[in-house]
Amino acid sequence: MPNIPIVETILNVNDQLAEQNRRIFDQAGVLALNVMASPGGGKTSTIGRIIDALRDEARIGVMDGDIVAIDLEGFAAQGIPVSLINTGGNCHLDANMVHSALPSMDLSALDLLIIENVGNLICPAAFKLGSHINVVIASVPEGADKPYKYPAMFRGADVLLLNKMDLAEYMEFDVAYFRHGVEVLNPGLTFFPISCRTGEGLGDLAAWLRLRLAEKAQARG
Repeated sequence: MPNIPIVETILNVNDQLAEQNRRIFDQAGVLALNVMASPGGGKTSTIGRIIDALRDEARIGVMDGDIVAIDLEGFAAQGIPVSLINTGGNCHLDANMVHSALPSMDLSALDLLIIENVGNLICPAAFKLGSHINVVIASVPEGADKPYKYPAMFRGADVLLLNKMDLAEYMEFDVAYFRHGVEVLNPGLTFFPISCRTGEGLGDLAAWLRLRLAEKAQARG
């Protein structure tokens, strides 16, 4: 029997549904972010910092791929619209999961939708969600070799955040080695060294997101 390219077929179907999701976001005038990182990299903390910086000027909602809503409770308590995408323990979100969760969010009431993907540096890289911007967060304690070990994730990033910079000196993190690995894979990638604890770099990140939101609003007319 001939070999059946099952994986390729699955990815093609996912990409088609991701395009549908993108059209839905565009029709609603919503900028969608797909936030990816390994467990403990700082996804939830970074999202919280983005909300703090932009909540007075943009309407923000959060979707979280997880099996429990712990990461969403704090956002919900602040009045942020939230939705749990129950992954059932899967190692990534896919376009169908996001599509199925969209009715739970009133996109007409949002300017920015932040999708927190599952903590993993491998699987999420292969599945498009329909988001406009892929945000990858690396963190200093993980080590400077992550771009070399997980090239697909860094190759597919639109913006890269290096979190926990307040620990770089103590952990002798080689920023030059890290940046070289990134540049080989994704030349000119937008890069922000940040610290969610001290606030380092978060102003620059917020300013960059304001520009993206303004571009989206202009396109919406």
